[in-house]
Amino acid sequence: MSKKPAMRGGGTAGEPLRAVARSILDEARAALEDPARTEAVAVHDFRRAMKRWRALLRLLEPYLGEGGRNLRLAARDLARELSRPRDAQSALNAIDDTLKHDKSFPPATLRTIRTRIDDARKKAESAILTPDMRTRMLAYLRGASRAVDRWPVARIGFSDIAERVTETYRRARRILPDDWPKTGAEELHELRRRVIEHRYQMELVEPLWPRLGKLWVEEAQRLRDRLGRYQDLAVLAGMTAPHQLLARWRSKLTPLIAERQSVHLAAASRLSGRLFAERPKAFRRRLQAMWKARPRAGDERLPPAV
Repeated sequence: MSKKPAMRGGGTAGEPLRAVARSILDEARAALEDPARTEAVAVHDFRRAMKRWRALLRLLEPYLGEGGRNLRLAARDLARELSRPRDAQSALNAIDDTLKHDKSFPPATLRTIRTRIDDARKKAESAILTPDMRTRMLAYLRGASRAVDRWPVARIGFSDIAERVTETYRRARRILPDDWPKTGAEELHELRRRVIEHRYQMELVEPLWPRLGKLWVEEAQRLRDRLGRYQDLAVLAGMTAPHQLLARWRSKLTPLIAERQSVHLAAASRLSGRLFAERPKAFRRRLQAMWKARPRAGDERLPPAV
C-alpha cells in the first residue's frame, strides 16, 4: 500500500486531499532545495511533482474556483518553461529504444548522434535553472502552500471525488482513437495528458482497495509509458527534419522510428482497451463500492464485486 497521503477509511473524504496537496508541494520544494541533486535531477523531480499537483487541482477545480484554476495554469506554464532539456532527453531515450532493435548503425555513427543530442541537452540544462527561475519556482510553491491552508475541502464528500475521478476517466475514454495508426501526434499527446491525470487521481483512491488499486495504477502507468515512448520518437523524428540536428541521418532513422512507433501504438491500444473497458457510470459505481467497503485499520478485506 502506498505510504503517501491518500483516501483511507474513517473521517471525511475531503480533508485527506489537503494532506495530499501539502505532500506534493513538499516533494517539489525538496527537489529544489536538496543540494545533493544535480540541476537536471531537480528539474525532473520538480516537473514530476507538478504533474501530480495539476492532476489534484483538476480534481478539485469545481470546489476551488478561479484560484484553483489559476494555480493549475501557473504550474503548467512553469513546467513548459522547464521542458527544453526534456526534449533532448526524449530524443536520447528514443535513440536507445530504436537502436536497441536495430544494429545497422556503425558504433562511430551512433556515438556522433548521441553526442550531438547530449550536447544540446547540456546546453538547455545550463540555461534553464537560473537563480531567477529557481526563485520563481519557490515563490510559486510558497503561494500554493498558503492557498492549500485556505482550501474549503472539509465538506467534500466521496461522491464528489468519485464524480471528478470519473470525469477524468470519461475525458480520456472519449478521445481514445478509433484508428490508432492514423492518429496524429497531437491527439496522442492529449490522450497521454489525460492518462497521466487519471493515473495520479487513481493513486489517491488506491488504498480503498489496495490490490485492485495498485494494479490499476500500474496499468495506467504502462499506458502512459507507451504513449510517452511514441512521443519521444516523435521528438527524435523532428530532429531529422531539414536543417535540424540529425538531418543527415533522416533517410536511415525515419523508417526505424516509424516501426517502433507502430509497436508502441499497438501496445497502447491493447492497454487502453483494458483500462477503459467500463462505461463511466459503471466505473463510478465501482469507486463508490470501494469507498463503502474501504478497509479500516487492520482490515484488508476486499469489497464485493460490482
